[in-house]
Amino acid sequence: MKFFTTSLVSATILSVGFCVSAWAQTATPSAQAASATGAMADKKMDHKDATEAEVRKVDKEAKKITLKHGPIKNLDMPGMTMVFQVKDAALLDKLAQLTPGDKILFTAEQQQGAFVVTGAEKAAPK
Repeated sequence: MKFFTTSLVSATILSVGFCVSAWAQTATPSAQAASATGAMADKKMDHKDATEAEVRKVDKEAKKITLKHGPIKNLDMPGMTMVFQVKDAALLDKLAQLTPGDKILFTAEQQQGAFVVTGAEKAAPK
């Protein structure tokens, strides 16, 4: 019985250790950033979570964009004009081609206390 109990405890500890290790690898900010960057560069933006906005200013050097936007549902934020960070270089290059007054659809999230644009595309004319 002692052997069985010891084996069971050892197996449980190994299983927990493996799960924690696997979770830590996928939960690290660098892994999440790499995954998100790839998604932004390769996939179309999910329109169901997108918010309409008007570009007010793009500051490529500061990696920021100022948008007059409608309500952002996933952030529980009302419409307003505000500055967002843009951390993805490919997305920043894409946004730098916009001019004030351009209409876009964008997605954003809060990352480490900052509001960050995670996807954007020029809106189709109405």
